Amino acid sequence: MDATVIRRFIESTQNVFGTMLRSTVTFGAPVPTSQATSCGDVSGIIGFSGDVAGAAVIRMPMATAAGVVKAFTGEDVSSESDDFADAIGELANMICGGAKSNMESGSVSISCPQVVLGKDHKVQKPSDAVSITIPCNSPQGTFAIEISIRAVGAHSSASRSHHAAAG
Repeated sequence: MDATVIRRFIESTQNVFGTMLRSTVTFGAPVPTSQATSCGDVSGIIGFSGDVAGAAVIRMPMATAAGVVKAFTGEDVSSESDDFADAIGELANMICGGAKSNMESGSVSISCPQVVLGKDHKVQKPSDAVSITIPCNSPQGTFAIEISIRAVGAHSSASRSHHAAAG
C-alpha cells in the first residue's frame, strides 16, 4: 500500500477530530492488519470503488465510541439510539471522504457508511487487498483505522482506452 494513502487517512483524521471534536489524535506506526491487536465494539465502514477498491474501517471500543459521539454531538447518546450509529457513520464518512478527496487517483467513489455494533466483532477484509492498521489515540480513547484497498487504476485506464478504441 502506498504510504501516501496512509498519510491521507492520518491527515483527514487529524482534520476531522480537530474541527468536529476539538480534539487531537496521535498515531502509532502502521502495521499489517494481520499483526494488529485492535479489537472493537463499534466499527464505521466505508467502501471504496473506482481507481481504488476496498474498504476502510474506523474501529473502536464502546467507551471510546461513547466519548467520540459525546464530543461530536455535545451530549450523551445511548449506544441503543439510532443517533449513536449515525454519529459513528458520519465520522467515518468525513474521515474517508477527506482521505478520498486528497487521493491522487483519478476516479474514486465512497459508499454510504455502515456501522456495526457488537463486542469484538470481526470485519472481513478483501482477500486481494493489502490491509494496514493505524493505531490511534485521542482524549476520547484508543481506536484504529483499518485500510484494506488495492489500486485498480491501471487496469481501469487500459479498459477505458480499449473500449474507446473499439467504439
